[in-house]
Formats: sequence, structure tokens, C-alpha cells
Amino acid sequence: MKTLAGIRPGRFTIGLVIIAVPLTLALLGPLLAGEPGPRAPSFTLGGGHWLGTDFVGRDVWQQVLLGGRSVVLVALAATTLAYLVALPLGLISALTHRTWLEELLMRPLDVLLAVPSLLLILLVAAVFSPGAVGLSLLVAVVNIPDAARMVRAAAAEAASRPAVEALRMQGETWWRMAVGYVGRSIARTLAADAGVRLTGVLYLVATAAFLGVGVAPDASDWAVMVDRNRTGLFVQPWAVVVPALLIVALTMGSNLLFDAALEKPHRRKGNGCERGR
Repeated sequence: MKTLAGIRPGRFTIGLVIIAVPLTLALLGPLLAGEPGPRAPSFTLGGGHWLGTDFVGRDVWQQVLLGGRSVVLVALAATTLAYLVALPLGLISALTHRTWLEELLMRPLDVLLAVPSLLLILLVAAVFSPGAVGLSLLVAVVNIPDAARMVRAAAAEAASRPAVEALRMQGETWWRMAVGYVGRSIARTLAADAGVRLTGVLYLVATAAFLGVGVAPDASDWAVMVDRNRTGLFVQPWAVVVPALLIVALTMGSNLLFDAALEKPHRRKGNGCERGR
């Protein structure tokens, strides 16, 4: 069965189905949540609340509708910011002939890379108490070193090709060499890394929110819901299970979509040997 861009329908369809539910809830949920109703007793089932109530008596379904946007927006913002900084750093390091410039750009990143990401976020959060914007910046910063090293490693091979030297001899601009040729050469590698990195960022954002970094203790957030309602897991499991499954579906679905989109088309060349089979 042929599909656009050679994407295999099985993996792509599965990924799309898996990610559709959390993305739809994250984007449209706040529009459908409505006004909060009166609070009921904590950790109860029924009583007009088809997913029960949470640790402070709020409707779990309404909290699910409200809690996804923060996770998705912070993760997407952090991933985008990380690449906006890492991409030029990696390309400059790969294309420069000045060793001192490469050392100046990459060695501070190596120092930052040596510090565990979550530890750095917790240390900064203990001093500055960041909100959602601050959490996006923190997660972006801890992802920049690894992303920049990946870009540099991928770009170094493309930058060593004769085509780049020919462009230099022709007096082409750095922008044309770095973006027009090297950038296009590593596009698939960047896309593959983006899928893995987005999954890692989602995990880091959810973990930070679970620990209370960047969000209020009673915020409408899927990760916060898992943390605050875990004490009533065996009494009212939906308050924990539903947001946890949505976070898992978001990470699994994004990975499957990136994997499917990056698969090379399985095209038959139609030569004599294949026709005879």
C-alpha cells in the first residue's frame, strides 16, 4: 500500500492515533472544561463526576481537560529554544577553522553537560522559583549542550566534503555554506534527534512539575495530578492513572510519528530481477 512520502501506514497510523488523544485534550481541553463546579469530598467516585474527584474534591475530568496545555506548551517551547541556540553553535564549531573559537564555544557546554539536568533545574528553582516560562528556559538550557554536540558531530562530516571547500573557494557566504548545504545535509539527523529530544524534554518537564517546579502545588497539570493524587491511588485510581497514561501516550506517539516520517521510502526499482520474482 503506497502512502505519501513513503510512510509506512502501520507505524504512522498507530503513532497518530496514540498522540491524537493527549494533543486534542491539551489544545482543546481548556475550551471544553467549562466553569468549575462546587467541590465534593476528596477521592470519591460517582456523584456526577464520572472520573471521580481529586485530592481537594475537584472534578478529575475537568482537571484532565485543563492540565495538558501546560505540559505540551512548555515541552515544545523548551525544545524549540534549545535548537535555536544549539544549531548555530554546532554549525559554527563544525565550519570554523579557528581552534580557539571552537574551544570557546564547546568547552563551556561540556561543563554544563557534566551537571545532571534535573539537579540543575532543582538548584535554580530553589533560588528563583520559576513559573512556566522560567521552566521552559531552564529545560532549554540543560538541553543545549547535548543538542549542540549532536549538531556539531553531524555537521563536521558534511563540512569536510569537497563541496564545502568549493563553496569557500567561490567566495560563497557562510550562511549559504552552513544552512544551504551543511544544514540540508544533516536535516534527517536533526529530525531524528528532535523526536528523541522532545520525548526527553516531556519527561523532564513532567518530572519537574511532579516535584513542584514551575507550577503551583494545586495547579491543573497532568504531572501535578499524578503527584498530588498518588496518596489516594487505591481509593480513587483514575485521578492518577488517566493523567499518567496521557503523558505516556504523548511521548510514545511523538516517537512513533518521528520514526515513521524518517523512514526511507521502500520503492521498487522495477528492474528485470524484481519483475521476475
